[in-house]
Parts: sequence; structure tokens; C-alpha cells
Amino acid sequence: MNTDALIQFYHDISLDSVARFPEFYSDNAYFKDPFNEVRGVAAIQRIFTHMFSQVAEPRFVITEKVADAGGVMLIWEFYYRVRLWGKGEAQVMRGVSHLKFDPDGKVNYHRDYWDTGEELYMKLPALGTLMRGLRRVLSA
Repeated sequence: MNTDALIQFYHDISLDSVARFPEFYSDNAYFKDPFNEVRGVAAIQRIFTHMFSQVAEPRFVITEKVADAGGVMLIWEFYYRVRLWGKGEAQVMRGVSHLKFDPDGKVNYHRDYWDTGEELYMKLPALGTLMRGLRRVLSA
């Protein structure tokens, strides 16, 4: 797999380019993140299409790549704006994607790891206040 082309795809992702997932993902690819677990490139495309309806100006920046014969880990930052909270301010979420490839070089396994508490829930208005208070109580 040409991981540089895949990284460029994620850097340039747009609502229109979601149609290009079959260029990089196998038909029966597996995808899991903290909120979704699906199989099939069409289901993966639905997740990314839905992302564009939930946040404004979504943008991935791959900051590091760690590869071996078994796959690649992509360390990323996801920038976005939320219409419903945060006063439209730019937000950032940090995470890692673990990718494995089929014999044709297409992604057949994609697992995203990111801390929903720190990267999402802490930023929500009411829930964030509750979680920050809970963190203070539980910390040493």
C-alpha cells in the first residue's frame, strides 16, 4: 500500500472525496472507533459522510506514521468546528489509527483509538463541567 497516497487522501478529505474510499479500502473492510463498528466500504463511507453533517470544517492532519510489514499506525489530529456548542470555535481531537492491508494493498482493517472523555466529553458544555469536577475529585 502506498501509505503516502492514503495520508494525502485523509489530509484532503471532503464530502465529495468520500466517494474515493473504494480506491483505498477493500469491499469488506472492517472499521471501529469509539462510536461505530462496521464492515464494508459503503458503511465506512456513511460514517465519514455523517461526520460532515455533524461538524463544520473537518480536517485531518497526520502528524506521524509508524509502519512495519503488518500494517501502519497513523497518529493524527482532527480539527473541526461544532455548530451547536463551543461558539463555533475550532476544536482539536487527537488519536491514532491502526491500519492493516489486504494482499492488494487496500485497507481491510481500520481501528481508531482516541479518548472520548478528554477529546470529546470534556468539551461539551454541561457534561464537560461535570467531568472536570469528577476529575478534580478523583485526582491525587
